[in-house]
Amino acid sequence: MKNSIYAFLTLTILISSCKSNETERPHASLETPIAKKIPKELTVHDDTQTDNYFWMRLSDEQKNAETPDAQTQDVLDYLNAENEYLGKAMAHTQGLQDKLYNEIVGRIKKDDQSVPVKDNGYTYYTRFEEGGDYALYCRKKLEEGAKEEIMLNGPELAMGYAYYGFGGRSVSPDNKMLAFGIDTISRRQYTIYFKNLETGELLKDKLSNTGGSAVWANDGKTVFYTTKDPQTLRQNKIVKHVIGTNQSNDVVVYEEKDDTFRCWVSKTKSDAYLLIGSFQTLSTEYRVLDANTPNGEWKVIQPREKNLEYTIDHFEDHFYIRTNKDAKNFKLVKTPVNKTEKEHWVDVIPHRDNVYFQGMDLFKNYLVAEERKDGLRTIRVIKWDGTDDHYIQFNDPAYFAATTSNLDFDTDVLRYRYSSLTTPNSTFEYNMTDKSQVLLKQDEVIDSSFSVDNYTSERLYATAADGTKIPVSIIYKKGVEKNGKNPLLLYAYGSYGNSMEPTFSSTRLSLLDRGFVYAIAHIRGGQEMGRDWYENGKLLKKKNTFTDFIDVGKFLIDEKFTTSNHLYAYGGSAGGLLMGAILNMEPDMWNGVIAAVPFVDVVSTMLDETIPLTTFEFDEWGNPKNKEYYNYMKSYSPYDNVEAKDYPNILITTGYWDSQVQYWEPAKWIAKLRELKTDDNLLIMDCNMETGHGGASGRFERYKTLALTYAFMLDLEGVTE
Repeated sequence: MKNSIYAFLTLTILISSCKSNETERPHASLETPIAKKIPKELTVHDDTQTDNYFWMRLSDEQKNAETPDAQTQDVLDYLNAENEYLGKAMAHTQGLQDKLYNEIVGRIKKDDQSVPVKDNGYTYYTRFEEGGDYALYCRKKLEEGAKEEIMLNGPELAMGYAYYGFGGRSVSPDNKMLAFGIDTISRRQYTIYFKNLETGELLKDKLSNTGGSAVWANDGKTVFYTTKDPQTLRQNKIVKHVIGTNQSNDVVVYEEKDDTFRCWVSKTKSDAYLLIGSFQTLSTEYRVLDANTPNGEWKVIQPREKNLEYTIDHFEDHFYIRTNKDAKNFKLVKTPVNKTEKEHWVDVIPHRDNVYFQGMDLFKNYLVAEERKDGLRTIRVIKWDGTDDHYIQFNDPAYFAATTSNLDFDTDVLRYRYSSLTTPNSTFEYNMTDKSQVLLKQDEVIDSSFSVDNYTSERLYATAADGTKIPVSIIYKKGVEKNGKNPLLLYAYGSYGNSMEPTFSSTRLSLLDRGFVYAIAHIRGGQEMGRDWYENGKLLKKKNTFTDFIDVGKFLIDEKFTTSNHLYAYGGSAGGLLMGAILNMEPDMWNGVIAAVPFVDVVSTMLDETIPLTTFEFDEWGNPKNKEYYNYMKSYSPYDNVEAKDYPNILITTGYWDSQVQYWEPAKWIAKLRELKTDDNLLIMDCNMETGHGGASGRFERYKTLALTYAFMLDLEGVTE
């Protein structure tokens, strides 16, 4: 299921392959893992199904037990058998994997450093030392000759851990204390620690089972943080902690009792207000508190309503609110800080049918709006006094642009990030007054042969079966001919309104330089073309997501970019659901499909409210306790629709500790595929026994899985180096 940080990873670890059946494939002589079958009847709405692999589900208690019980051992044995089969089936590609890994990490600057960000008398940045898998989190005073202060030494802290994930990091208003979250399991249950930045001392304060970040009140000694339901992992409580006290003495200031909502805590850019937000798919609610009075009473901005969404920030005497009130594509309103209900909201940027309002950044003299027009992001600069209103100009046919790290109110300089399929991630400072700009940093590609001029990108439109035009972003190396002979990787996500941006990936060069074409299908279920794009790819219209992807694939074949013998598909998390669906719907259309941490057991998962993420996703997928939704989900759920037929080559990845899509979904799926499929194509699963939804935590470690994925696809293409 689900969101997550895979919106970034999917754009960097994608790959393709092709049918190579002229000779017997290395896996043909291997004995495939066979999962035992324990029939379990599941009856919903008088519909009874038999699930032979339901037994693979384990509770957290079983997974964390020092001594495995019989069921746990059976699960571990099966997962290890799949990993062993993977190793044997791919053993002949080990040299290629090593080459790809060295090639990929070789393009990464080893002693890299982020662009410093100014805040409250300091500049903050992260940097990597040569060979370091984890970052150093640093700062310097804003004065001549200031010495570097290493707040957190990632390599030292992570030493000895198979997984070491950093959560949020926040410095107290007096600059003396650092709060930071750490997860060593990969379940996104963080422990928050506190460090005295003057002495280097780690305080005794330790906050467990949190969302990973702490927000400081202005007194510099009080923090607010979220805790999670230990079973569902829903962030359901906001807790107040005073430095120097035990967590057992902490006070719950807000509890979200509606299990379809989750909550978080943050602070306005002005530092004047603390915010508690509660949200689900179609509704939000905010509470505010004067940051100078941490023991005060929280005030609701606007009580929650079904289908009313809003987010807030603060500037001078008003709250500025992004909302969909009478505005499907969202708009910007403002309201006095003492009159916050919706009847007091006044339009600042009105609703427009052809422009999706994404967000805003507030400055003393300027309002900066992030908007999406014709499927592409734009940055609009508006002077408060009305004397100027303009857009920053970008030239690539497909690109990504967004504001970033603008912590200072009193400045005319806007910092933004830009990338395209051919342009590495770049950070600019733009003068909003004279419209000049300076490139602060562009990610360096350590490869003497690399040049942006070596590649071509295009923005095309495919026509779906219902006549809808689907944007497609494409990149390939110059010289590639549209002759139908090229291997092509087609990627999409298509859920939660998450828009897939056409950004640069240095890892993708390993494919492009070997003749691959890479394409992003901006299908319905995302929000690239506005709110309707999302509404028409969810709930009882979810199948539009799948048919859009298929129609884009057919379009690329018709345009002679590739053929079905050279067409590959990739998706992760909810995009893995997409992969499972298109495998069942059009199995002959693809030579290979990669499903990363795939949400494939839709009906069973959405029926189980003890599983993380289920309850507050009913507005995304539907609640199967309603017969209409149950029948619709069942009609596309990948696991429920596996049949006795030929499937293409398939690679599945998962993590044993995944809290977003539990490992048993892909494990059950591959077991059922092995049982029923009638082909001899390669079917393998890589289950990382030490990680969760986002994969490995180290900077380089994750690329071992990427190298395996690339080698799997390249091997099917007959590419050996």
